[in-house]
Amino acid sequence: MPFRLLVPLGLLCSLLPLHQGAPGPDGTGPDPAYYRERVKAMFYHAYDSYLENAFPYDELRPLTCDGHDTWGSFSLTLIDALDTLLILGNVSEFQRVVEVLQDNVDFDIDVNASVFETNIRVVGGLLSAHLLSKKAGVEVEAGWPCSGPLLRMAEEAARKLLPAFQTPTGMPYGTVNLLHGVNPGETPVTCTAGIGTFIVEFATLSSLTGDPVFEDVARVALMRLWESRSDIGLVGNHIDVLTGKWVAQDAGIGAGVDSYFEYLVKGAILLQDKKLMAMFLEYNKAIRNYTRFDDWYLWVQMYKGTVSMPVFQSLEAYWPGLQSLIGDIDNAMRTFLNYYTVWKQFGGLPEFYNIPQGYTVEKREGYPLRPELIESAMYLYRATGDPTLLELGRDAVESIEKISKVECGFATIKDLRDHKLDNRMESFFLAETVKYLYLLFDPTNFIHNNGSTFDAVITPYGECILGAGGYIFNTEAHPIDPAALHCCRRLKEEQWEVEDLMREFYSLKRNRSRFQKTMSSGPWKPPGTFSSPENHDGAREKKPAKQRIPLLSCPSQPFTSKLALLGQVFLDSS
Repeated sequence: MPFRLLVPLGLLCSLLPLHQGAPGPDGTGPDPAYYRERVKAMFYHAYDSYLENAFPYDELRPLTCDGHDTWGSFSLTLIDALDTLLILGNVSEFQRVVEVLQDNVDFDIDVNASVFETNIRVVGGLLSAHLLSKKAGVEVEAGWPCSGPLLRMAEEAARKLLPAFQTPTGMPYGTVNLLHGVNPGETPVTCTAGIGTFIVEFATLSSLTGDPVFEDVARVALMRLWESRSDIGLVGNHIDVLTGKWVAQDAGIGAGVDSYFEYLVKGAILLQDKKLMAMFLEYNKAIRNYTRFDDWYLWVQMYKGTVSMPVFQSLEAYWPGLQSLIGDIDNAMRTFLNYYTVWKQFGGLPEFYNIPQGYTVEKREGYPLRPELIESAMYLYRATGDPTLLELGRDAVESIEKISKVECGFATIKDLRDHKLDNRMESFFLAETVKYLYLLFDPTNFIHNNGSTFDAVITPYGECILGAGGYIFNTEAHPIDPAALHCCRRLKEEQWEVEDLMREFYSLKRNRSRFQKTMSSGPWKPPGTFSSPENHDGAREKKPAKQRIPLLSCPSQPFTSKLALLGQVFLDSS
């Protein structure tokens, strides 16, 4: 029987009063300029509170106005907020923080760190900041973007994670000690997302440094998950990385699985990899067949497809944005509107929402200021221009400020029913939530560049184009410029140099041969000429010499199609 939702409309709260910038009686939408300034003020209230009360700890505790280390003692909020500073236009603070990070962050420490979180927050944040450094006015070193202090930091952090991938399956452990590697007795059970969320950062790192090891381990992990799917095409939630056996067999699109699907799509776009996209599309068929009910997505048993949990998790709210990236706009909007009704019911998204009951799940009533619904709104607004999406942005600003703003920043909402707060401000609030809100209300931000402007950069390997748009956000909302992956192709450059030398050699050979034919009965043959048939003049001349491929080939097509492997990525809102 199809699953039907009856939303308890009586529970919808009137949290958001009419105010300046809200839709008026004539139905006009929220004023983007007004809300941009509101979002910017939110950022600086949180950011300044972190600097004054919590730095150099990882995160701010806003209720006690102090800090604590959470994911490894990296001054994590500073790394996570760095590219947001540039998106908001603050180049001077970006430059200052780059110096602070170089002087203060050390990865050679005896700390047990999450492999997943360190990758998406630290490696991703440093890579993004490295690629944005020149735009932020940082004096970059010769060879940038193929070298630089932030790139070296990202590489050092990523190398600390590599021991986790040394398993019989190639799927990584979930935790690694940054000084000693994987601890003896470390649990081999890792969530699916913790295995399949590396290709964006690690492929970027391999492209910039020339070391293929990062992309290689990320691809192996992706493939092992793909090979472990069930006969009906689904993956579970947790797997034993030593044996490849599924430990938790609940299949869905939310917590523990989410960014695996996200990185198949974003990895496909970033790397122009049709195989990754084909893998996602196969998963998408199974997800629609077994987990979708009335544009909600439930949790099912991965082998049988029977419903195991009829809940919506707040982490699932990224899905409409991901659907927009493959051009599935209609389905994306219908699911988004379902999720938006939950937001309007509570003034935020509870971690778990019981769909048939239309209410929160016990002990999962909190909202830690997550970005996923706002992220989807940003993508869908770029695709459709639908003012409903701006209304979600308005509601998010008003809800967060009304419920969670305190003297020292913004606090996690422990319970959306009574608005009790928790003493934590996650670093993703500045990395993702505020960033996506700002980009939703800032249609002319450089992140939204449609390819009409760009920077030509000279590298040791030739000229490449940067800043033309098409940024790929990692799952922590750190934007990666896809063009940068074509700037530092050492192996390819060496291949071209050899090909150039060979072409010069054969060109000289042909010219000398023609000259000798006019002067004697036999062709001149230089000493050391290869005797294989394909190297004779006649055979060689049948094949036209290949034209040298430029270091970066920019197709003469608009941004709306440039990123798409399949379907529609973005539509201009104008």
